[in-house]
Amino acid sequence: MAGETSGNGSTKKEREVEIVLMSDGRKVEFVGKRKVLKSTLIDETKIQVDGSIIQLETGAVAIRMDYRNGETRTYPLQLGLIPKYAGHGGEQKFGDELASPADKPMSEDDMVIATDDLFHQLETVGWRAKAEGGGGVSGASLVVRAIMEVSGKDLQTVKNFLQGKLDGDKDLTRRALYDSFRAPGTKTAAIIQRMEQEKLSKTAKVDADAALAEMAAA
Repeated sequence: MAGETSGNGSTKKEREVEIVLMSDGRKVEFVGKRKVLKSTLIDETKIQVDGSIIQLETGAVAIRMDYRNGETRTYPLQLGLIPKYAGHGGEQKFGDELASPADKPMSEDDMVIATDDLFHQLETVGWRAKAEGGGGVSGASLVVRAIMEVSGKDLQTVKNFLQGKLDGDKDLTRRALYDSFRAPGTKTAAIIQRMEQEKLSKTAKVDADAALAEMAAA
């Protein structure tokens, strides 16, 4: 399969896609080496919501598994196990929010902010697909603490302020918002830099000055 040239002149390999005819007559695309696709099927006609009470009929929720060999299976979730299924899915959803690249790990404080933000999103916006690499932001807690120090506001006030910025601009990502407070020359950037240096000094395993003096004397 021919590749396409990217802007820097290198060749970008196209996605390998195989269209498979499933045993139920559907045609499904399998990308790369993926062997199975999972999907949730919801039959709204079998779901009734009355205030805080929800009634489900058998088959209201099912999991469909499509295999690359053409086989497909649909497994209706047992009504008695729906709470367990929901809890398992919730754990996975909140866990996914904590995914971060190895070179920018989230601290425990960052993780708390990430899951609080996700809970707010689920309550106000509803279910959305996980952002690439998770929705949490490494260093978010430092940004929040810096804003608190500059503004003199409490934690909840700062979080509400940041959420308001995101709610008011649908094109603004949480990463871009937090990075704005790291921009050179801003009051918060100087505080964040100080906090990061304080953190490094506390976690340093070697006395750098002593090590340099030892090397100079060798």
